[in-house]
Amino acid sequence: MKHIREFDLQPLAPTTKSLFGLNVVNETRAHTIDVLLSGGRSRVAFLNAHCVNVAARDRAYANALRSADAILPDGAGIEIAHKFIGSRMTENLNGTDFTPLLLAEAAQRGKSVFLFGGRPGTAEAAAEKLMDDIPGLVIAGTRDGFGGAVDTDAAIRAINASEADILLVAMGVPRQDLWLAENGHLLRPGLLIGVGALFDFLAGNVSRAPRALRAMRGEWLWRLASEPRRMFRRYVIGNPEFILRALTQVSGDTIAKRVFDILVASAVILAFAPLFAIAALAIRTETRGPVFFRQTRVGRGGQTFSMLKFRSMVVDAEARRAALLDKSDRTGVCFKSRTDPRITRVGRILRRYSIDELPQIFNVLKGEMSIVGPRPALPSEVAAYPKRAVERLSVKPGLTGVWQVSGRAEIGFDKMVDMDLAYVRSRSVLLDVVLLALTFRAVIGGRGAY
Repeated sequence: MKHIREFDLQPLAPTTKSLFGLNVVNETRAHTIDVLLSGGRSRVAFLNAHCVNVAARDRAYANALRSADAILPDGAGIEIAHKFIGSRMTENLNGTDFTPLLLAEAAQRGKSVFLFGGRPGTAEAAAEKLMDDIPGLVIAGTRDGFGGAVDTDAAIRAINASEADILLVAMGVPRQDLWLAENGHLLRPGLLIGVGALFDFLAGNVSRAPRALRAMRGEWLWRLASEPRRMFRRYVIGNPEFILRALTQVSGDTIAKRVFDILVASAVILAFAPLFAIAALAIRTETRGPVFFRQTRVGRGGQTFSMLKFRSMVVDAEARRAALLDKSDRTGVCFKSRTDPRITRVGRILRRYSIDELPQIFNVLKGEMSIVGPRPALPSEVAAYPKRAVERLSVKPGLTGVWQVSGRAEIGFDKMVDMDLAYVRSRSVLLDVVLLALTFRAVIGGRGAY
């Protein structure tokens, strides 16, 4: 059979994250769909916990994944893997939800789709469901994955003759991705996607978990309960197997640091629970408004998160910040003012003893922060960073650190960066223990706390 043409993709636009030796897309659905439908030829695979386990045993499948033009994150397992390495999965792009959204956009752009796979009749039933759900979607053809897949040359001829723009292949892992890797250069459709059990879901052969259970990351429990014999190996044995593989991505120092963070955070919550209650009561007694203050900060790798503090300022403090920037006591991009009029009377006490920072213990438990590390910056501050300061973002931000035990707000921005970079390059659990001990002395002394 004559080769159609080699893939001629430009580098994929969405941001990717290295997981299990693969470059996995870490982007929104909307942006990923736009990139995949915007021209070029691309072969797409989905990656979930089961795929990772299979790839560890099947070298050919692992190579098929590595050679794919886009690998999309599918499910809670990949989200867990992100968390283990201190990252965050932007969005779950699981094939069952993602592919119909992609086809809806494809229909708007006048693109057609060919469905290949499933038992006889399944692709046709899936096509009917898609056409009912997506007005204007053009189904260029269907072919089952049993008898219809026996003659590979005949299947390729049928797909190419349909002149489809998109090919969906539903043969399960690893067969679909191996088939696409082997035959992709012979196929005319510009977008080739392995979609697993999608056709069975669309055709009603397999029921999906209720939406509430899916939101709780429990769809695997539903599938295990629905097909216990077939899914026992994948989930009961496979899930712990995957967790162990995910942990191998994490260095021993990183694991030790995470254990340290959890132990210290748990101890602080238990020891200071009465102080939490007193602080909350004092805030509500002095001013109306919420007890806690949430603010978007930048964490490891530039990922943003919602940082939690006891509110120490008036309710409209953020709106009044711009008018005070020229009154900063501190050089550089980070604003700090000893006479900041937005701080309440209770707030000054909370700040003097760093009590306002205590709720960040919950950010630590969530894995967004560490006990020790550079202080988390505002997005506007990061945008103004000099190039060398960006290295601060290579580790999780901390509740305390070198800067905090050395004078806090009395330390200028450039010197703070020097301190943080020194920590980043020499961090260890032992150093964290020393800095935590020094923090108690700094809190009592109150130097630079305002």
